[in-house]
Amino acid sequence: MTSDTTQTELVTASPERLRELITHARVVLWDFDGPICRLFAGHSAARVAAGLVNWLEGRGLHGLLAEDERKTEDPHEVLRAVDRRQPASDLVTEVEERLTQEELRAVRSAMPTAYADPLIRTWTAVGSRLAIVTNNSPRVVAGYLADRGLLACFGPHIYGRTQDLQYLKPHPRNLNRALTAMGAASSTALFIGDTPTDYEAAREAGVPFLGYARNERKGRLLKEAGATDIVGSLEPVLVAVRAGG
Repeated sequence: MTSDTTQTELVTASPERLRELITHARVVLWDFDGPICRLFAGHSAARVAAGLVNWLEGRGLHGLLAEDERKTEDPHEVLRAVDRRQPASDLVTEVEERLTQEELRAVRSAMPTAYADPLIRTWTAVGSRLAIVTNNSPRVVAGYLADRGLLACFGPHIYGRTQDLQYLKPHPRNLNRALTAMGAASSTALFIGDTPTDYEAAREAGVPFLGYARNERKGRLLKEAGATDIVGSLEPVLVAVRAGG
């Protein structure tokens, strides 16, 4: 959810390491916003966050958020802040639904991540099973995948945000739900994500992690979190899968 657009050559995962990760992956778990598309490429996440803050203030809730929370450009941060102050409340339900509606607007102008579509189709063709594990609404994810003709590659395995916000990543619950539903051990899976919370969730679930960093800032954040296998493009992953891992 940044305005950065620079594609970097950042690659810390060697071809040999990519082959190792891919060879052991019977199940591939994907984060959605980042590795598959830029959800807010044409519908500013910062404006969505500001809109949620304004809506709260319009209801007389001026003091609900701290100053830094009011200025955040991440709508998920607004949602999390509301849940911290009024957990499991009707207000959280309303804010979550408002965010879902904004994500549904955003998906119309989402930008596919380069090589993501052919990589998904290729991984499916060679027999790997795929799932989405995301902090976005599953309705949004299903709509995007259907529009791209990719929904069948994932089947029912879309594990997204519910109103139980405590289970958003970095909590590993949705990774574990995916593994259980697919009958897979964590060691036979691979999670592709682009944020420190993705890495932390993978670590907690015991799932090998491949970081996707579309710019140096993303790569630096993943490295600082402890991720060691990072690619700056999905192209070498696609090449490795086509070559048989």
